[in-house]
Amino acid sequence: MKVLKFGGTSVGSAENIARVVEILLDYKAKGEQFTVVFSAVGGMTNKLIEMSNLAEKNDKRYLSLLKEFEETHYSIVRDLIPVQNQSPIFAVIKTKINDLQDVLHGVSLINELSKRTLDFILSHGERLSAYIIAELAKHEGMEAEFVDARKFMRTNSEFGNAKVDFEITDKQINDRYVGRKAIQFVTGFIGSDAKGVTTTLGRGGSDYTAAILAAALNAKEVEIWTDVDGVMTADPRRVKNAFTLPAISYNEAMELSHFGAKVIYPPTLQPVFAKRIPIRIKNTFNPEFGGTYISERSGVPHKHRVKGISSINEIALISIQGSGMIGVAGFSARLFGCLANNEINLIMITQASSEHSICFAVAPEDAEKARKVIEREFLYEIQALKIDPVKVEGGKSVVAIVGENMKDTPGISGKMFNALGVNGVNVSAIAQGSSELNVSAVIDHQDISKALNALHDAFFLSDTSALNVFMVGPGLIGATLLKQIKEQAEHLYKTKQLDIRVVSIANSKRMIFDEAGLDLDNWQDALEKGEPSSLDDFVDKMAAMNLPNSVFVDNTSNKAITTYYAKILEKSISIVTPNKVANSSSYEDYKRLKDIAFRRGVKFFYETNVGAGLPVINTLEALMHSGDDILKIEGVLSGSLSYIFNTYDGSTTFKDVVLQAKEAGYTEPDPREDLNGMDVARKILILSREAGYEMQPQDVHVENILPQACIDAPTVEKFFEELEKADDSFKSLIAEAQGSGKKLRFIATLDQGKATVGLRAVDGSHPFFSMAGSDNMISYTTSRYLNNPLVIKGPGAGAEVTAAGVFADIISIGSYLS
Repeated sequence: MKVLKFGGTSVGSAENIARVVEILLDYKAKGEQFTVVFSAVGGMTNKLIEMSNLAEKNDKRYLSLLKEFEETHYSIVRDLIPVQNQSPIFAVIKTKINDLQDVLHGVSLINELSKRTLDFILSHGERLSAYIIAELAKHEGMEAEFVDARKFMRTNSEFGNAKVDFEITDKQINDRYVGRKAIQFVTGFIGSDAKGVTTTLGRGGSDYTAAILAAALNAKEVEIWTDVDGVMTADPRRVKNAFTLPAISYNEAMELSHFGAKVIYPPTLQPVFAKRIPIRIKNTFNPEFGGTYISERSGVPHKHRVKGISSINEIALISIQGSGMIGVAGFSARLFGCLANNEINLIMITQASSEHSICFAVAPEDAEKARKVIEREFLYEIQALKIDPVKVEGGKSVVAIVGENMKDTPGISGKMFNALGVNGVNVSAIAQGSSELNVSAVIDHQDISKALNALHDAFFLSDTSALNVFMVGPGLIGATLLKQIKEQAEHLYKTKQLDIRVVSIANSKRMIFDEAGLDLDNWQDALEKGEPSSLDDFVDKMAAMNLPNSVFVDNTSNKAITTYYAKILEKSISIVTPNKVANSSSYEDYKRLKDIAFRRGVKFFYETNVGAGLPVINTLEALMHSGDDILKIEGVLSGSLSYIFNTYDGSTTFKDVVLQAKEAGYTEPDPREDLNGMDVARKILILSREAGYEMQPQDVHVENILPQACIDAPTVEKFFEELEKADDSFKSLIAEAQGSGKKLRFIATLDQGKATVGLRAVDGSHPFFSMAGSDNMISYTTSRYLNNPLVIKGPGAGAEVTAAGVFADIISIGSYLS
């Protein structure tokens, strides 16, 4: 014998009820022996409560709700049962509705709604649903019999939450079932007291009915049919990657349910727990799926030590501390006794081993009451300053990891708190029982989704790291980066178990967001249809989404965006950028960003600030971290200036070479922005700071290579005219260099704490002598690389290499977070 129970969503419409009957017919065809328990049609219990409350106020709107209630059940009959068979069913429904209307009318006359009366009113939901479904089953050829559970479910008279008399109930159940061939279609949720007065069984009452039946009949299994595939690893509304657990133990089910899992309500299933009858959670809308099997043991060994991640959405944390608690016998008894006497339930408790403090969690609505109760109980100690004033913190949540296999497994707690820590989730309190069945942490409510996703990734997707990328600036570099991410996605997933999801893209006009990840094949079209863009809104929405493992990518050179970096880092979001502005402004701002990133446990990567995709900054950091001393840094750090001075040999005018570089796209539209050396100055400033020098922008000496007339020219055209007039000075420079076997190079230098930028002539022994094209080259002279400097050479500009450098930084963050 199996006991099947179908909840409100499973019988929430005519279509759903037809599906339920199909499931039952299939069971019958397979020769299964079963009995069935039904909840009220979905939404009807709430409607009965609402109409009862209106009737108590003599608000005639209860009559329209009653009409809707009646019509819902008539409609189900009309949709599922042939017209010629409907009349006797309508007659039974009408009789019950008339009884209900009479009671509601009485409530409205005396303006009083007792718990006893409400129980009778609520019973109509289950009585009508079970009756209608039994009639449909008969019509489909099943030998079915409607059973009003009040005939055998004996309870006390505690209306609203009646206690079952198991001795009488078990006997009456067996008396009912002995010798009956028809399948019993039973009302859930309701019973009756010794006088035959209707009672209800409280929260989870229909599950309770099924459990009581199963225990009395020694059933081989209870099946709870609902609208999900079973008990999941986490709440799928918050954690998109949650999946169904094939098997869990009773203890795991109780823990997960206590911390928010809503599939079952364990207190109602105690009768089957006691008799070790297994429970299976099944999905009415996916009946072929195996569901979750709940039994005394977890079942077959599971590769995941943690079985589920759960939470309590809103709690208040109450803390008590003081020297008057230390070594005082009976303090805890007084504390928890006064709370119990005032019916305040404690969700979790934790105490420091020093006995100096205790904190516990309660429902938010109990917080103020608890504070007053405690202050009254410990009035003397508080006045004597032996105990500090009671501290109440609202806006908190509890997250918990649950699993019997966590026991005696080192590193579980460490993994939990590391996952929370790297995502900037602060833990206010921790609790773990000696059974090691769960580890709980109190966190800020605003971080609950982030925490659940971070923990789920850590314990169930530990082989995979997911990064959520928010990108500003999908121009040339940004678009190239998106193309690279799309092309490498499969390779990264297979080889590095890294899943990069671009969840937001913004330009100056539009922005788009998708928590599941944007389609990188159609992002341009989606962006054109996106919402209006603003930096404030973008940053606020990114923070509000509060996704774990988030990375902000700034592909612009926009100064305004860098003013948001501190706020972004404070939200525990890492930053990757080729934008040099933040790192080349004041030293205080540079240091502040580095400090925030360190304090929040996130990354601020900017490898592409110098040398595009060349490993310039990473190499410098590696040298310093390994203990090497940086003696000197030299660099040709501008692709445009590299091209100009690698090309200029005096055979043509300097103006023609600059014009050629401009036409080839090496320079800015106004080449003076390159020739003034300021971009190079920013790069050597960044390298100087990375080398440990507290240097300000004005500390970099920039040698001006342009005549004042070129600098002052009002237009680019006038600039080129002035540059042509100054050609003799450039010819003399190149001639002097060539005369001594040297070449001109525009070099940035850091030497003994002094940074300079200017035009220098180098001989054949210098690494920069043989440069060609637009390459960058950086030379590190260190204690270890003293006679032969460490040289890095390659393209220092271009969308492909710059995007690749940004991409490499993103991948590095993925490795760090994993």
